[in-house]
Amino acid sequence: MEINTKNSKPTFQFAFTKENYLWMMIGVVLLVLGYILLIGGGSKDPDTFNYSLFNARRLVIAPILIVGGLVVEVYAIMKKSKKE
Repeated sequence: MEINTKNSKPTFQFAFTKENYLWMMIGVVLLVLGYILLIGGGSKDPDTFNYSLFNARRLVIAPILIVGGLVVEVYAIMKKSKKE
């Protein structure tokens, strides 16, 4: 917070810029998409085993999207604006 001596009103600067929020939204979309890909695969009959639990969508693609979303979120938080 800086104090402007002319008006003596404090001026505030936000910690994040518009670009940071854009990257945060991209990270959230990747996280949500990864969690959506994890949904399902259960069996309606508890006595039968459903092998769709072990498909590539749940074991490979969804975790990659979730980790990618977390990496994008960290990048969005750590990224500095070009003005500084």
